[in-house]
Amino acid sequence: MLAGPDTFDDVGAVRQADGSVGLHSVDFFPPVVDDAEAYGAIAAANSLSDIYASGGTPSVVLNLAGFPRDWGDDILQPIFKGAVDVVMESGALWVGGHSVLAEEPLFGFSVYGSVAEEHVITNDAAKPGDLLALTKPLGAGTITTGAQRDQVSQEHVDAAVRLMRRLNDKGADAMRAAGVKSATDITGFGLLGHAGNIARASKVQMCIDSFSLPLMAGVEAYAQEGIFSGGSAKGRATLESMVTLGKNVPEWLSSVGFDAETSGGLLVCVPADRREDFAAAMPEDQPFAWVGEVREGGAQVILS
Repeated sequence: MLAGPDTFDDVGAVRQADGSVGLHSVDFFPPVVDDAEAYGAIAAANSLSDIYASGGTPSVVLNLAGFPRDWGDDILQPIFKGAVDVVMESGALWVGGHSVLAEEPLFGFSVYGSVAEEHVITNDAAKPGDLLALTKPLGAGTITTGAQRDQVSQEHVDAAVRLMRRLNDKGADAMRAAGVKSATDITGFGLLGHAGNIARASKVQMCIDSFSLPLMAGVEAYAQEGIFSGGSAKGRATLESMVTLGKNVPEWLSSVGFDAETSGGLLVCVPADRREDFAAAMPEDQPFAWVGEVREGGAQVILS
């Protein structure tokens, strides 16, 4: 095993007999939006993301689903349609799955992928001097929570859904082009939690410039109104000893950093001399942001 729980990675990376590395991951969650088709698509993209974050290509998925007894085809068919569209876009084969009756709906996938060992990307390979790139804006927790409370506009929900259902495959391509060795996707632990996993595994400081962080449309105003998911307060409490907040960082912005993301972007540790290679490989219609750097020091995240 080349990566797994000991390195705080979201995949199990296992060397195979042919010299390649098999990547194994699983993820499922309850609905984050009211639109059934969007829910299926986001769940699929989120499940596939760990494979891309490890530099790999997904090849096989198995569905995991739990649905209430009274959910009919009017809900189930759109969920599966959204998921099928995203899995087909990834090129992976959907070979089966397992479903159960459940009081709370759950939907997601177990995913298998692979990568050549020289291209495998893990949490424990960040080096001082690496530049930090973020490939999607933050704020899914604010938008989805606000949507549940009817506190955000449909326009902003629709824009967030487009981002959440977007695959991280282009980011994976760019990482391979730039020889990246360490990265993570930003999902349930939020930006600061996932940055903390790299910091712990690599024994470095992840120094993030808060004012360089890209935000989803509407998030700044909503966050200033105090709209966050429960993951924000939980993340702040859990990561208190690992995260240092600069005096000039607004509380609302740090709360976004602590908040859970759904199918977020990649936080990439790009070797400084490969900066242009990474930028050139990212599509123009998928803007990313340089948000900080890796420095020497013991396992800390610094948001300044």
